[in-house]
Amino acid sequence: MKAALTIILLVLSNSFMTLAWYGHLKFHDYKWFSKLGLFSIILISWGIALFEYCFQVPANRLGYVHNGGPYSLVQLKVLQEVITLVIFTLFALLFFKNEPLRSNHLIAFVLLIGAVYFVFKK
Repeated sequence: MKAALTIILLVLSNSFMTLAWYGHLKFHDYKWFSKLGLFSIILISWGIALFEYCFQVPANRLGYVHNGGPYSLVQLKVLQEVITLVIFTLFALLFFKNEPLRSNHLIAFVLLIGAVYFVFKK
């Protein structure tokens, strides 16, 4: 249960972080947002990133082996990075249709799956 909940919280966390980091790149598509200055965009992104922390911190506390969770520190980090790249890829494909997914990207993802395998190998 803790393993699944940790992963769900990491997915939610990374969804907000991806939106905070890259969502503003689409603001030019919306008239009101396109007039905002950099400082305003930073504040909006910080506001979105707050939700990232609301999920990330509990995920790490719940999932960490020394807090009774199933994952080591390294396992948590590798899970987080893989989830980040999956969320980012979905985000890019859905919102930035001019950014194609290439074969070298798929090869990199396969290598990341290998990284997860080796991190979890006993």
